[in-house]
Amino acid sequence: QVQLVESGGGLVQAGGSLRLSCAASGSSFSINVMGWYRQAPGKQRELVAVIANDGSTNYKDSVKGRFTISRDNPKNTVYLQMNSLQPEDTAVYICTALGVKRSWGQGTQVTVSS
Repeated sequence: QVQLVESGGGLVQAGGSLRLSCAASGSSFSINVMGWYRQAPGKQRELVAVIANDGSTNYKDSVKGRFTISRDNPKNTVYLQMNSLQPEDTAVYICTALGVKRSWGQGTQVTVSS
């Protein structure tokens, strides 16, 4: 089983930046893909960005060019650098890892004020 612990959320003004981190522990050797989803109030959970073991990435269209996902494999940690944040980016950001099965973190709140 994989445990995920996120950090780095907070309140920022529009145009600002935040960096999220997610550290995996437990059966982390089985992880193939790590990434981030987000869920805003009253909306469905949506993929933000994911990164595979080989470094290949996939992003939600609306965050391309603003967000960058990266991964430190020896540390089993994934990062999400978020720049040019907008109020519509406000959500709970949830780390995920996919190996034998999918694991989810608890989530970290990101609030962008206008």
